[in-house]
Amino acid sequence: MGTNELSALLWKERELLELLHFKLEEEHLLLVSGKSQWIPLATREIENILEKVHAAGLARALEASQLASTWGIDAASPLSRIIEAAPPGPWNEILTAHLTALRNTTAEITRLRDANEQYLRAAYRSTQETLANLGEDTSLYGPSGTSAGHNSGAHIIDTNL
Repeated sequence: MGTNELSALLWKERELLELLHFKLEEEHLLLVSGKSQWIPLATREIENILEKVHAAGLARALEASQLASTWGIDAASPLSRIIEAAPPGPWNEILTAHLTALRNTTAEITRLRDANEQYLRAAYRSTQETLANLGEDTSLYGPSGTSAGHNSGAHIIDTNL
């Protein structure tokens, strides 16, 4: 185990994060286009990738702690500290490139996740307001068995959420 293994694990983690970014982008497009029937499937795919990202992160953390110990620094050191302790040679540059890519991808994922969450909250709020404005309380029935406040007027519902 060593630097090569850590670099390979960082590549794997980067690939998984890029896949997560893609799936979040896919979910965003579904939300914007109103294809809500596919949201549960997209969410499941995202959850599966998140599990893989978590496992890859654990494997990377374990390898990084072993490498940190080998290089004479605290085993709990973050990747940035491990990079600082790297011996002369190409590993400093390679590990720095990994760290930069991980940070950039994570920032994009966070931005997209927040946008999707905001869109979902707005859609939920709009749905709740629409249902509240229908004005009928279907829990109350009159003597004839019909809804007590039955209003036969038409309602316009915006289906473009």
